[in-house]
Amino acid sequence: MKRITAIIRREKLDAVKHAMRELGPGMTVTDVKGQGRQKGIMEVYRGSEYCLDLLPKTQIDMVVKAEDAERIVRTILETATTGNIGDGKIFISPVDDVIRIRTGDRGIGAI
Repeated sequence: MKRITAIIRREKLDAVKHAMRELGPGMTVTDVKGQGRQKGIMEVYRGSEYCLDLLPKTQIDMVVKAEDAERIVRTILETATTGNIGDGKIFISPVDDVIRIRTGDRGIGAI
């Protein structure tokens, strides 16, 4: 099993959600703030300049079968990419076990 964590632009969430419905994995979505290479953006508000150094993003987490991970990552890339700085990142990590709390099911059956 693999855990896929994608940090994407907020406005791309609907497109990614729609694409994931076709593939079938469940997901957890969280509003987050962060900074990468971009180090924020300069804004002007009422004539004063200020730096937004933590930009709002959306984090999507899902645990999937290892054989499905690459297809899901490709789909996220296709739907979340704008080609501009700040598109986000995707992290893929191994998952040793999953337990469904309600039933006690473990492994693939618990996803």
